[in-house]
Amino acid sequence: MVALRETEKRTGARQADDSKLFRAESSQSTGKQKQLERSARIANLPPEYHSPVSPQDRQILDKPIAELVQDVQKEVLRPIDILRSYGKVAIRAHAKTNCLTEVMINPGAEKWIEDMNLQGPLAGIPVSLKDSITVGGFDTSVGYSRNTGKPSPQDGTTVRILKDAGAVPYVKTNIPITLLSFESTNDVWGRTTNPHNAKYSPGGSTGGESALLAYGGGRIGIGSDVAGSVRVPAHFSGIYSLRCSTGRWPKMGMNTSMPGQEGVPSVFSPMARTLPDLVYFTKSMIGLKPWEYDHSVHPILWLTDIYNGTKDQKVLRIGVMESD
Repeated sequence: MVALRETEKRTGARQADDSKLFRAESSQSTGKQKQLERSARIANLPPEYHSPVSPQDRQILDKPIAELVQDVQKEVLRPIDILRSYGKVAIRAHAKTNCLTEVMINPGAEKWIEDMNLQGPLAGIPVSLKDSITVGGFDTSVGYSRNTGKPSPQDGTTVRILKDAGAVPYVKTNIPITLLSFESTNDVWGRTTNPHNAKYSPGGSTGGESALLAYGGGRIGIGSDVAGSVRVPAHFSGIYSLRCSTGRWPKMGMNTSMPGQEGVPSVFSPMARTLPDLVYFTKSMIGLKPWEYDHSVHPILWLTDIYNGTKDQKVLRIGVMESD
């Protein structure tokens, strides 16, 4: 009888191990399918995205977003030209760092441009998004194989605000599978590396975003932060980010690995290649009154007097909280 019980235990353990192995192989198989889908989307982009970076592209890539918006509003530049300039650099950034998840250029951004707000505060500006941000027609996998093959039926709050502002969401970027990590790797999309040195991480959990922006494949993007997830990637990759105060930025219409976690709330926040772009982007988003889209956002306008006063202040006061 004892021998029989021991045999049953060993059989049960083998079955459990086999089940774990099956799940791991299934997850990796799903990841390969998504990676093939991503490669096909890149390969099938119009020829303009695969052509060399031209002098006109360089002019667009070197301009701050405030100038690009003015050029679009005055019809000096076409939004499609801005999208294609940044799109071709984005796929080069991906080839070097594996920073992209969902490539939403075509179909997607090239179609959305036809109905965009050409007088909006972000008119014609491509905006990259952390993978956890919901875009209609595309997966929001957050690195989990179980979330693949389930495209969102509609845009999330942040994407609706961006489109109303005239912005063009064009790619989503890689993350770690549980989000709370200072690297960006998962079985679905693979590992993202630092554009400055492939032996290092670009940071996390918004590491794909920082790698893309640092390489030059975008000027502005959106990440999220609980305990450093936009700040650490900015530090690791050499860009700028702002961890917004709770309730300052929309959070509805997202996916997460921690539903219901409110102890230290996650805050979606802007990231940018330059400080002026970061300021312009943040000010533009607040100016669109996001509290009218998302009840969790505090109805506080951009505080111009305080911003100008702080900007001109030569000595800054920094607060350090030694205990919570």
